[in-house]
Order: sequence, then C-alpha cells, then structure tokens
Amino acid sequence: MAESTPGVELAEAPSASGDGPGGLPVTRVLHQRLRYTYAAPVRNLRHRLIVVPRMEHGGECRLAHRVSVTGAEAHLASRTDSFANHVIDVWAPVVGQFIEFEAWAVVRRHDARPAALHVGAASDPRLLRSTALTRTDDALVDAIRSMGANRSGTADPRGLAERVCTWAHGALRYEYGVTTVRTTAGQALAGGVGVCQDYAHLMVAMCRALGIASRYVSGHLAGQGGSHAWVEVLVPSPAGVDVVAFDPTNDRHAGYDYLTVAVGRDYADVAPTSGAFEGDGTGVLHATKRLGTVGSAPDMTALAG
Repeated sequence: MAESTPGVELAEAPSASGDGPGGLPVTRVLHQRLRYTYAAPVRNLRHRLIVVPRMEHGGECRLAHRVSVTGAEAHLASRTDSFANHVIDVWAPVVGQFIEFEAWAVVRRHDARPAALHVGAASDPRLLRSTALTRTDDALVDAIRSMGANRSGTADPRGLAERVCTWAHGALRYEYGVTTVRTTAGQALAGGVGVCQDYAHLMVAMCRALGIASRYVSGHLAGQGGSHAWVEVLVPSPAGVDVVAFDPTNDRHAGYDYLTVAVGRDYADVAPTSGAFEGDGTGVLHATKRLGTVGSAPDMTALAG
C-alpha cells in the first residue's frame, strides 16, 4: 500500500514521456526519509538539507511542505540561497545512535514551461565559469574539437546544447559505485563510466567551455527510486531568456515527469544532504523516497508547518 500523510492519498507516479494525465496539471507529493546512524554518540552536528523543492520553478509551484527530525534534539532554520533554493540548516548539540529527517512536499505542475528568468540571467558569470567539478581538461578540449565547435560558434546555442547532450550520453556508460560525488567531469570521462551527476557535470563542463550558460539541476524523475540530476541551459531569446532542460543520462529533454528541487553550479551547490560533526567514526546514511501523484486536491493543513 502506498505511504500517505493525513489528507493526502497517493498513487505511484509513473515514468512519463513528458505530459501529465491527459495533458492536465498534476499535483505530486514527495516523501523522503534520511537516517544517519552512528556507532558512538557525536557532538555539534551541523547539517545542510536541500530536499524541499523550490517555491517556484517554471511550471512548478510548491504548495506546502513539512520537515521533521527524530532521534535527537535539533534546531532547524530555513533560508533561501543565492540561487533561490530552499535550504534547511540543522544543528544538534548531541546525537546518540541516530538522527532522522523526514520531509514532505506538495508540488503542483501546471505545464512544462521553462523557469522564468530575468534578461541578464544568461550572462550570470557563475553559470559560465568552470568549477572544481566541471573544470575543462585536455580530453574535453579534444572532444570540443572533434565536434567542430568552439566558443565563437554559438550562433545556435540550443542546437549546440542538443549535440553536447547526445555526446555526453555516449561518452559514459551508466555504472553505479565507481564514481563518487567528488568525481570531476574529467575523471568521469577518463574512466568512461558514471551516474547521473557525472553525466550532468560532463554536459555542464562542455557547455560552459563553449560559452553557453548552464546550471546543474537536482531533483527527481518519476518512476525512479533515487534522486536524479540533469542540466538546464540558458540561451538569449527575443523574450529574454529561454531555459531548456536536458537529461544527458537518458539523452532527452527533461519534461513533465521531472521534479526540480534545486539548481546551482554543480553538485556541491545542491547536495541533498551534507554536513559535519565532532566525534569518532562516520555516519551511515539510509535514504528512502516516494514520489506520488494526488488524485484530488489535497488537504494542505496536513502539511502546515
């Protein structure tokens, strides 16, 4: 039976080709549990959670959310970062055996419109510069040359991004457990294997090297068990800026069946869970996620707070 919260009845969210049921708006409920267990008590736990979807992102609108903590006395503080992501800072003076975070969010998807951006967003220097995870190396430069592309050849940035997406998809073989969240785009390319964040880093690195503003997206793909990562490219248009979402892991556009949580320069900006503590040993993370659709208007009072 599907998990539920009071006032919200869920049905499994299937992997779709890009549209809601009958092309109509869809309401989704995201339920996540993240539990860290410790072999011995730890002190001064400082944690950052980016698991609640943005307030608005293109055709998505967050209607309600709730985050709770069990296992330890903890202080939670919410803020919005410079990319307009919803960030929760956690501090716990002492954690005994475990600490668990539970997050609910209700998101309404009206259509597949791109995110609304101001005219200058496509020239945001943060989205044009490489980072430690997306630095261009000799192999990436060679790949750019093999495509016959260069920074001056971006008269059609959307079309070039399409080519980069297909190239990144073919450059890696999906394999879990070989790379880590610290693996750079160049390292993934050299190894020829990776997971979604590696595909996304590779595409971001290539796009930025070509002068195309791009950002890393963290979120969820309906029908998949874990979180997912993809890329948005920002290209000037007569109306201001067009935001085009690509999923290089699957070599397709990211559409209706994708739920955006956060955007940034790379994984480090939007890691769903990260932090540090004082004490011996390490924390072992166990995470679960459920993404479902709501058949009728949910009772928002169930998620108030």
